[in-house]
This record gives sequence, C-alpha cells and structure tokens, in this order.
Amino acid sequence: MQLTGIHHLTAVTARAADNLAFYTRVLGLRLVKKTVNQDDVSAYHLFYADGLASPGSDLTFFDWPAAPERRGTNSIARTMLRVSGPETIAWWREHLARQGVAHRPPVARDGRLTLDFEDPEGQRLSLVDDGGAGPSHPWAKSPVPEARQIRGLGPILISVAAPRLTETVLTGVLGLRPVRTYAAGDAAAASSAERPVQVYTMGEGGPAAELHVVAEPELGPARQGAGGVHHVAFRIPDDAYEGWSERLRSLRVPSSGPVDRYYFRSLYFREPNGILFEIATDGPGFATDEPLEQLGERLALPPFLEPRRAEIEAGLAPL
Repeated sequence: MQLTGIHHLTAVTARAADNLAFYTRVLGLRLVKKTVNQDDVSAYHLFYADGLASPGSDLTFFDWPAAPERRGTNSIARTMLRVSGPETIAWWREHLARQGVAHRPPVARDGRLTLDFEDPEGQRLSLVDDGGAGPSHPWAKSPVPEARQIRGLGPILISVAAPRLTETVLTGVLGLRPVRTYAAGDAAAASSAERPVQVYTMGEGGPAAELHVVAEPELGPARQGAGGVHHVAFRIPDDAYEGWSERLRSLRVPSSGPVDRYYFRSLYFREPNGILFEIATDGPGFATDEPLEQLGERLALPPFLEPRRAEIEAGLAPL
C-alpha cells in the first residue's frame, strides 16, 4: 500500500467570482466542477484542473464569507504548481507582470526553478519547473498557450511547530520517505533563508508526489480564513481504499471513516500538529455526472443532493 502523489488541495475564498476569474483567466486552469460543499451546501465548491480533470491537477476552493487567514505555523503554507521548462517560468513572470499580479523573481529552490506569487486574496502559490516529467493534458480553451499551461499540482509545503510528531505520521502511517533537505529561502512563513525544509516523497516520487515540511515553532498557530488552505489530499488507486480505511483503524488513528464524495472516496484525519489530511481515490472522476467536454458549465450536485437542487440554487449567488 502506497500513496501515489498529491490528489488535490482545497483552499478558502471569500470572493467566488473573483476567484473564478483569476484561476481561469489569469492562471488558465479549467473549471471542471461547479458544485457545493457537501457538508455546507450554502457554499460553492469550485474545482480547477487540467484539460482532462486529471487526479493530481485539482486545485479547489470552498466559498466561505471568512476573514483573511492569519498566517502562522501548523498550516499548509504554500501550494506549488508544475510547469515545464525555464522558458515557461520566464513566460509566466512576464504574464503575471502584465496581469498586475504581485510576484518575486524566479529562484532556484530545491534544485528547481521556482516563481513565487499570490492570488488576490493572498493565497501563497509557486510555479515550479518539473522538467516536463510525466503526462500533461492541456485545456484547448485556456487563455494560456498549451506549452505554458500548468501541468498539475507540485510539492505542498506545510509549516509545523513539532516536526518529529508530524514525521511519525508521515513515515509510520502514510509510508512517506524522507529523501533530502534544502534551505527554505522566503517560501516559509518566517522567511528564514537558512531554515531547513525536509522533503518527503511517496509512490514513484518526483515533484507531483512530494510533501515539504518546515519547522517554525516560534510562530503562533495560523487561523484559517480566506487566502488560506483547508486541507491537502493524497492519491490512492480505487482498489486500495478499503485497505487504507482498515490501516487507519488498525493503527487507531482518529479519522472520519469512509466518506463517499461521489467523484472520489475519502478518508480524513489530522496529523499531530492539527493539519487536515485526506486520502482520496483517483476515481470515479468528474465525468461521472457530466460529459467531459461540458465539465463546469452548470451546477453539479451528487445524487443525494439532487432532490434539494431548487433550495440549494436559491441560496447561492449566481456565478
């Protein structure tokens, strides 16, 4: 049993319309599912991904009227997005400047050319050159040229106060492997250039299958809000789901138990510093209830919410 990579990352927006415009028109991602938070149907849940809505390319947002995030430790501190080649990083630097998006000059970090920037609500993002490794599925209708498009999620950086406790779960429960360290530079919340970041890898490894951990015990805990991250999910094959559910039970890890999200099946639990982790299956996928070519064009509801469509739509602002 192995995790195979990053499945998706879910963040928080307080401005759904602005969020939609930024991630589709500026970053060129495809809106592949416009649905609601299944635990809070008053809120949109927006999924952005590549042209085929591939697992591992999903960046998602809960639309909550929340105050801005208070940055700190025990949080997901930065989301990295993979692109191919130094010339693509240069293209993105010019593109972000044309769009008026605040960004930093590209730097070599952990051996990869990296461009840090923020979305309009302060969501911390980076574009990382993955060297073109692995498949890509461009979206034909993206405003970003195919060769420059975001290929999927890259490493996820988390900040914790007690890294040894986190490592116990990463290695002992999830089976991640510590492989190297690098200097954080200004990617971490405390902006210490010498602070070491521990890299953990899963599955076959590579930038689509890494979790980066930085220790920042001197910081206060983050307060979740708009511009912050809610949770990160790790990929598993569909047929491994029951095995992972049993593994969490056998190790007495407090968890949600099995949760069927219709588009994938999930298990949720918190690591010892309080960060929410999810284990999610690759399938059945977002084309389960809509044709692939029409993804994201209408409000999609899983079958158990469909009888409440009129009520749910009445409670949502048009988008």
